[in-house]
Amino acid sequence: MTQRNWAGNVSYSSSRVAEPVSVEDLTALVASEPRVRALGSRHCFNDIADTPGVHVSLARLRGEEPRLTAPGTLRTPAWLRYGDLVPVLREAGAALANLASLPHISVAGAVQTGTHGSGDRIGTLATQVSALELVTGTGEVLRLERGEPDFDGAVVGLGALGVLTHVELDVSPARDVAQHVYEGVRLDDVLADLGAVTGAGDSVSMFTHWQDPAVVSQVWVKSGGDVDDAAIRRAGGRPADGPRHPIAGIDPTPCTPQLGAPGPWYDRLPHFRLEFTPSVGEELQSEYLVDRGDAVDAIRAVQDLAPRIAPLLFVCEIRTMASDGLWLSPAQGRDTVGLHFTWRPDESAVRQLLPEIERALPASARPHWGKVFTLPGHDVAARYPRWADFVDLRRRLDPERRFANAYLERLGL
Repeated sequence: MTQRNWAGNVSYSSSRVAEPVSVEDLTALVASEPRVRALGSRHCFNDIADTPGVHVSLARLRGEEPRLTAPGTLRTPAWLRYGDLVPVLREAGAALANLASLPHISVAGAVQTGTHGSGDRIGTLATQVSALELVTGTGEVLRLERGEPDFDGAVVGLGALGVLTHVELDVSPARDVAQHVYEGVRLDDVLADLGAVTGAGDSVSMFTHWQDPAVVSQVWVKSGGDVDDAAIRRAGGRPADGPRHPIAGIDPTPCTPQLGAPGPWYDRLPHFRLEFTPSVGEELQSEYLVDRGDAVDAIRAVQDLAPRIAPLLFVCEIRTMASDGLWLSPAQGRDTVGLHFTWRPDESAVRQLLPEIERALPASARPHWGKVFTLPGHDVAARYPRWADFVDLRRRLDPERRFANAYLERLGL
């Protein structure tokens, strides 16, 4: 049976899918196979999860359910989806600081690729990890805790260091969040005071289709308190008169509740509900994450390419995240702005366009690890100050290169 990624644009080359039922089975499998990669929710758009060897699914792995092990700490099997964590967190009156656009993705896949939500003062999902356990290339179980020497290198590990089995996540008291949507915002006015717009709430997303390069189609503001929307209104923003989908012409039913109605954090922070197919489904995605200081130049560069981008685009989303110290995090060492592209499923045309976008963006742009990009590996490596340290960590934890694949080799790993 052919294994494909979520979007259907990648067919995996693995010889088989193994489903160990215990960590002991997993360690024996890793130690005995020359090539192994973990298979998660497959919500990626490139071959990061591919392998010429054996795919490992942890779906049948016996182990404890997610549970609070201490005040402020949730221990969970890493292969679960974020949406699967909600029942135990709800019962405990606890919450995560942020969620990605969709709750359908696995915890392991999200943190290993530096996936993020949005918020000027909120880090990527990987920053919620306080401890992790993985089976390394030597077949050993390794536990790392925040503050230990290799921890910052292992959280965003690209699957190159081992199979992530469990993580511990920071949690806080549960809270209600309200979601407001504004339309018709003038881009020039946004860029004149970008911080006022991105700081209007706890989490802010700007959506545009680049059909009209002067206009931001929608601004979504999620907040657990008051919304400071003065800058959005000065830029021409008006509250939407009904629920909206980020992509024009699509039924908003799959989206989380809007119109300023307060509700549980898990039902507002994602853009999409767990029980629906998120976004379009048949799509491609790319994302470039730039230093906050380069954000205006980056957005202007994309605006200049709008006539080339718009025919291939479903929607572009602009979001922010706080700086962190994780070696391969897209926000490592700087506050960051992400420019996310949801493309129509024409991979040939998208790949022809991406080099133009990559050349136009500032040199601080880092591609999202799990999405489509064409930037050469040596250029990607040069944008991470701790790259050499990660290379050394990979050699120590996987000396026989069991987790190697074509994706990692293109990066020089």
